[in-house]
Amino acid sequence: MANKRIVIKIGTNLLTDNMCGLKTDIIRDIARQISGLNQKGNDIIIVTSGAIGAGCTELGVKKSREVEVRQALAAVGQSTVMRAYHEAFSKYNVKVAQILLTYEDFSNRSRYLHLRKALDKLLEFRVIPIINENDPISVDEIGATFGDNDKLSALVAAKLNADLLILLSDIDGLYDKNPKTNKDAKMIKEVTTITSDIEKAAGKAGSAFSIGGMESKIKAAKIVMESGCNMIICNGKKANVIEKAIEGKEGTLFVSKSDLSNKERWIKFSKAHGKIIVNSCAKEVLVKGKSSLLAVGVEKVVGNFEKNEIVEINDFAKGISDYSSKDIEKIMGKKGKVVVKSENIVLI
Repeated sequence: MANKRIVIKIGTNLLTDNMCGLKTDIIRDIARQISGLNQKGNDIIIVTSGAIGAGCTELGVKKSREVEVRQALAAVGQSTVMRAYHEAFSKYNVKVAQILLTYEDFSNRSRYLHLRKALDKLLEFRVIPIINENDPISVDEIGATFGDNDKLSALVAAKLNADLLILLSDIDGLYDKNPKTNKDAKMIKEVTTITSDIEKAAGKAGSAFSIGGMESKIKAAKIVMESGCNMIICNGKKANVIEKAIEGKEGTLFVSKSDLSNKERWIKFSKAHGKIIVNSCAKEVLVKGKSSLLAVGVEKVVGNFEKNEIVEINDFAKGISDYSSKDIEKIMGKKGKVVVKSENIVLI
């Protein structure tokens, strides 16, 4: 296997028992598998769940949907999770580093570039970054926004030029129907396009602490497939599943067909701070590509944003605005002003 940059996401259902506690035996086995990949020269990044579940046991608190309770559980449980990873990897003389992120770390260009440089340097030192959502301060993301870190792992993979994202879950892969309720369900081995049938097969899922289900994994697949990165969903409880998945012997493979530039990935998958509404003429020109958004084509500004922040353009594009929302309102409809440069526009 050629050296690759691989992001491995480990889900709540795999790491916890009924969403509480922490299965350190699972962490030890995953550390063993990942250490082997690391020794072969692969860059490995872990996106982990489990902090809220670990905090549940630490504080003796039962399952809860209350945001403040989950924030407290995550704050307590995160150190337990990192201690388990540190002890597991130390057996193989592999160093690990803790990285706690919010959506804003990807949406702010400066913070994103600093993050990318730091992670690149850690990987250069052969350190394995272990990433988790910064739940105690991320009120939006502790809900359904990231979906049990599925979206977070997809953003990490997409924006850090990963070759492969592996989602370790408690299910073998994507089935054509729910295998828990349909004995004739068949696993889909490879997906090249996210169709309506694929989305229907994913269904909807959720639990008291774990937001992620197959639905959120399909959304993650959309992100990475559009970013030049493959993705595999597989069962983390199976023996040596990571290596087998990479060899094509386990799980469902989602094949990428796109190769956006790093800047295009950042624009497309960053959180928009507002929206610019353009007329039909401007839309027609922009959809054809390689054209800037001119003030004469702007009809309305929605929200408050600053210069150089990400904005949506109607519902067909995103871009980096050259003006604040207040300044665009002053010049919209006028000729001769570029609101968003062509190189900073990505169709969505």
